[in-house]
Amino acid sequence: MAAGKSEDLGKLLLRISLGLVLCFHGYFKIVHGVEWLKGPLGEVGLPGFLAYGVYLGEFVGPLMVIAGFRARIGACLVAINMVMAIFLAHRNQIFSIKEAGGGWAIELDALLLLGALALFFLGGGKFGITGGKNAWD
Repeated sequence: MAAGKSEDLGKLLLRISLGLVLCFHGYFKIVHGVEWLKGPLGEVGLPGFLAYGVYLGEFVGPLMVIAGFRARIGACLVAINMVMAIFLAHRNQIFSIKEAGGGWAIELDALLLLGALALFFLGGGKFGITGGKNAWD
């Protein structure tokens, strides 16, 4: 396999894994709502309507990433979502180790954030709806 094609395959795998994991979180919030997020937002002085942004970061963005349609924009939405998730729910755990298993307390959130940033900088590759022909793909 040529180097370019293997890079595109790697980008596709990154897109699918990142997007699928977050789509499950987004689907949960579509079914159960985001009213509960307004409290944590208010506690840090942010307006409650920002809770609706989770739909962009955990469903719309991941779908864009999976499809390879403006994957960089979708990855940016995911990254913003993950920064907010870490800040709102896990900021006290950033320098903590899990007692069960010894992993980093925010390892999943960090992995999703860093994966989204990697995808933002790499682009989605050629295996997507638009074939990677747009600068935002």
